[in-house]
Amino acid sequence: MIEITTEPIDVASLLVRDESGAAGALVLFLGTVRGRTHGRRVLRLEYEAFGDMALAELERVAAAARERHEILALDIVHRVGRLELGEVAVAIAVRAAHRDAAFDACRAVIEALKATVPIWKKEFFEDGAVWAGEYP
Repeated sequence: MIEITTEPIDVASLLVRDESGAAGALVLFLGTVRGRTHGRRVLRLEYEAFGDMALAELERVAAAARERHEILALDIVHRVGRLELGEVAVAIAVRAAHRDAAFDACRAVIEALKATVPIWKKEFFEDGAVWAGEYP
């Protein structure tokens, strides 16, 4: 499953048991809204995505992970819209026969996602808002 959604991410759906018994590892990464950035108190976040292009790039990131790592399954879900503190912004679930492959693939996916997928984060503070990366 590769998805961009405006709804809260259903983390439980990513933990569905591997009926084949082939997976010896499930690595789950959850990126959540934290309360402080660059020493400032965050009130909330808003994410925007460049629609079909963002989804296509997520698919490309997933394909690259499948090609480079010995994984059995990969799910990526990114949320857009307004998110409050503690909410899940991105979820990545990787199944593999062994933990090293699952961990390596999960790290590669989040790093590629942040570097290449056209999804932008706006952080709201008590004294204004900035797009991530526009810090003084």
